[in-house]
Amino acid sequence: MRNLFLAAIPAILCALSATAQDITTMDNTLTSRQQHLVVIAGLEAKGDLENLATALNDALDDGLTISEAKEVLSQLYAYTGFPRSLNALNTLQSVINSRNAAGLTTNPGVDPNPLPEDYNALQKGTEVQSTLTGGGFNYAFSPAIDYYLKAHLFGDIFARDNLSFADRELATISALASIEGVEPQLKSHVNHAPNLGLTVDEIQAIPAVLAHHVGQIEAYRAGKAIAEIHGGEYAEIPPMDFNIGNPNTAYSQFFVGNSYLSTLATGDSKLPINNVTFEPKCRNNWHIHHNFNQILICVSGKGWYQEWGKPAQELKPGDVVDIPSGVKHWHGAAADSWFQHVVVSTPSDKPDTEWLEVVDDEQYNSVGL
Repeated sequence: MRNLFLAAIPAILCALSATAQDITTMDNTLTSRQQHLVVIAGLEAKGDLENLATALNDALDDGLTISEAKEVLSQLYAYTGFPRSLNALNTLQSVINSRNAAGLTTNPGVDPNPLPEDYNALQKGTEVQSTLTGGGFNYAFSPAIDYYLKAHLFGDIFARDNLSFADRELATISALASIEGVEPQLKSHVNHAPNLGLTVDEIQAIPAVLAHHVGQIEAYRAGKAIAEIHGGEYAEIPPMDFNIGNPNTAYSQFFVGNSYLSTLATGDSKLPINNVTFEPKCRNNWHIHHNFNQILICVSGKGWYQEWGKPAQELKPGDVVDIPSGVKHWHGAAADSWFQHVVVSTPSDKPDTEWLEVVDDEQYNSVGL
């Protein structure tokens, strides 16, 4: 039976396709509202309008107001360009129209307070920019850009009070992390955002939200910039062949670290197929499959597989592991890499997995030595 399944692996891989990722808030450092701002900003910057529509709808369901959504998408034109901002605003308009047609309740929110008649945008913007950077800043090389930054971005846009300064920096960091080639600007905002009220803990929570709802590369950019400025760890993220799916909460008690599950084919097909993604250092407990065999098809990153009484086996994309019924084993990610494998379980009338002891840090850290 196992040989038949091993022979079928190329066809299985060709038939698999990644499923769309649900928008789900899952981090306690950032509020639900803040997480929605991160996701919306990241998808706008990435130009992913299909997932942006879903994210906007979820955010409006969760209480984000139309005014707030419009404001964050409007502000981002200064960082991502008019085309992406306008596309995103058109997407928001379509979402609102669809919600109205479906009879869904959407909070319009409140417009920003009008500015006083004697408002001086250049003066106010200079003050805001000085607060952000921790001191005065003049871009003498291009006086025109210096004026636009102070009078328009920090004077006109930041003066609109339907978003806080911290909200705006949260969106800015998320958007810049979702654009290739703007790392210096990303690092600058990561460095100075605490001056406008965004805490370091909140900044350090951004990559996890991006990883789940925008993309691995975007999360990697954010994590790298944040680690360089504020400390913390980040891991090189390889290009992922499959979406990571949702937090694997149903089995989290049997894992050290965070794992994510994406169902590619259900048990109704008589051949359950899932994609499992492990964050760096994440691994499952020792366990035994009874009455069924399992095949691991490694697709991204680096990982480990070990059978009881045998040395651990390093895993890389293209490797295939055939796990017979009754064999005690564990598998998971390397310490410095995310890891994905597709799991194919052979049909069984009475499948059962016996979960055993934890692979503790001492045992895990000895792997590969």
